[in-house]
Amino acid sequence: QVQLVESGGGSVQTGGSLRLSCAASGSTGSSACMGWFRQAQGKERERVACICGGSLSILYADSVKGRFTISRDNAKSTVYLQMNSLKPEDTAMYYCAAGRFCAATMTGVGMDYWGKGTLVTISL
Repeated sequence: QVQLVESGGGSVQTGGSLRLSCAASGSTGSSACMGWFRQAQGKERERVACICGGSLSILYADSVKGRFTISRDNAKSTVYLQMNSLKPEDTAMYYCAAGRFCAATMTGVGMDYWGKGTLVTISL
C-alpha cells in the first residue's frame, strides 16, 4: 500500500515562495513518475509538474515554467515543489501523485496513487 503525504502549503503574499513536500511510504512499484497537480476552486484539476526516471525527465506546465522547480530525493522517498514568484492564480489545492504516465495526462487521470493535498493561498 502506497501512501503519499503532502506538506508545506500555506498562505503567502504575491511574489512569495513556498516549498511543498510529498513523502511516499511503501513501494510505488512501476510508478516511475511523481507529479504535482493542482485544483483551484471551480476549476478542473491540472498538471503542474512531473519528474520521471530518477529526475531524467522533468515537465512543467507553461504557467509555472521559470517559477517552479520539481525535484526528488530517492533516499528520502520525497518529492519537492519549490514555488517562487507566486501569483494569486497559483492559489489551489496541490496534490502529489505517483504513476507511470504523468506526462501523458493533463488532469491526472491514470495516475496510480494520490495524496490528500495541501492548500496554497496567494494573496495580493
